[in-house]
Amino acid sequence: MSQDEAAKYAGLKGASISRMETGKQAILPRSVRLLCQRYNVGAPDVDMLVRQAEESNERAWYQLYSDTVPHWVESFLGLEAEATELWVYEAELVPGLLQTPEYVRAVAAAAQLDSTDAEIERSVELRLARQRRLSSDNPPRLRAVLNEAVIRRTVGGYGTMAAQLRRLVEMNRQGNIALQLLPFDTGAHVAMTGAFTMLRFPDELEMNAVFLEHDHGATSAERPADLDRYGRMFDRLASQALSVDQTQQQLAKLAEEYVRASE
Repeated sequence: MSQDEAAKYAGLKGASISRMETGKQAILPRSVRLLCQRYNVGAPDVDMLVRQAEESNERAWYQLYSDTVPHWVESFLGLEAEATELWVYEAELVPGLLQTPEYVRAVAAAAQLDSTDAEIERSVELRLARQRRLSSDNPPRLRAVLNEAVIRRTVGGYGTMAAQLRRLVEMNRQGNIALQLLPFDTGAHVAMTGAFTMLRFPDELEMNAVFLEHDHGATSAERPADLDRYGRMFDRLASQALSVDQTQQQLAKLAEEYVRASE
């Protein structure tokens, strides 16, 4: 069977199979199961290969935080670390790659039931470690559409939000980052069911995976039909959102309002 045939069966691209074979791209456990099914691999061997795929995604810096995040997050972090481009739609939260330490603390304290101060600080450390790539010598490109609720919800108090919005203004000036606000008066839109993240890996012209986070985990998809659907959804959101320049003005204006409210 050719790489293209195997890729088509697994809902991937030939180039993705090639990178997986040469160790240049992580392979999702779901893809392992599909390929094993196509090659008629026995159940015991399938389970072993799936475990190996899961373990391979953990052998990196983020493995140091396995006591802090659920298993599915580790898999996502492995892919995020390889991505050359990310498209993010956020409905409630500032994207993790852009959060300030104070904002992370406030979110972690609210979301992680019965968390200790030490566990919350581990969450902060993880966020900061993820963010280093954005300012590296070869940073990924990040496009993010933020629902207006993201900047209106007062997470951690007025001072925390003032600092967070100023951080967004600063990051939006970087050449590899483009932020857009989706105003409330947009009304109904294509992503009202929740946030999602799309990722593109090296040597690819189009996006390769999409992650949809929910309360108890996340769903990932690599099928061309799913990638096309979410790609079109993101394009629609970006077309309805404020431009990058308009977003910059709104962020700066609201940051000053938070500053005044905190005084």
